[in-house]
Amino acid sequence: MPLPLYYFLSISAVNLLMSWGLYLPYRVAHLHFLTIANMAISGYAAGFLVLTLKVPFVWALLAGFALGFLVGFVVSLFIGNAPTFAVVIVGFTFIYITRTVIENTAAVGGTLGLFGLPGVSPDPATHRWIVLALLYGMVLLVGFLIWRFEHSRLGRAAAATFTDKDLAASLGVDMKGLGMLLQTFSSTLAGGCGVLYAFIYKSLHLDFFTFHLVGIFMTVIFVGGYATMWGSVLATPILYGVPLLFPPAIASWRHRDLRCAPDPGAAAEAGGLRHAAARTLSGTSLSKRWGRRNRRQGGRE
Repeated sequence: MPLPLYYFLSISAVNLLMSWGLYLPYRVAHLHFLTIANMAISGYAAGFLVLTLKVPFVWALLAGFALGFLVGFVVSLFIGNAPTFAVVIVGFTFIYITRTVIENTAAVGGTLGLFGLPGVSPDPATHRWIVLALLYGMVLLVGFLIWRFEHSRLGRAAAATFTDKDLAASLGVDMKGLGMLLQTFSSTLAGGCGVLYAFIYKSLHLDFFTFHLVGIFMTVIFVGGYATMWGSVLATPILYGVPLLFPPAIASWRHRDLRCAPDPGAAAEAGGLRHAAARTLSGTSLSKRWGRRNRRQGGRE
């Protein structure tokens, strides 16, 4: 399979799953951006387990799901029935806290990131097929669960809560329990996506988990239609695929970057270049080096 097609299919699946992860809590008017932090936490945890502790990929993936569930459930105890704005603030805060902790943790690469994650299989082609099978297996499973949710009593309770919380309360809807359920499910889903996201690129960096993901997932939800799960299915490949048609002159991101390193060796080489640049900048500031250069030129004159 060509690498461009692999990246398109795999990242489209991740974007769809994560958009559904935001869509579900929004059914009760919760913009649950904690899922972005869940991606980073589980992704880095899986990278540490695989690279440092030599844990097999399957166990690292299960650990990512479990970590997402744990973080999501604990946080939902406090914001399960919180107003929309409060849920947004908690999500943004967790993104900042997660990035700060990772930046200051040498065991997971700090600001330099983690590079050289092994493939799921020694054969690169098999690795890609396994990752795609896992991703689209999750798409089918999660899509079925969401479809069943929307056609159940819980789905109707969520619709009532989104429309009018006072009406939902008068109907006996347990709004906090429903909010906790949806938030925990979306965090668990995000944990697994974070692990697969890391193994798609075979590397991890904090730039992967910034607020641009919030923009991507929110755009998918609201362009596709926030009232139906099928809107995300339609919008995800279109919104991710159309920019790929732009000419390189106005799409500089299409040039090869660190995330698209096809093998661990290339990623490690890119990481070495980053490390060397960081050491240069930390040891001697650019202003001092420029000053010494000017003095040498003045001496020659």
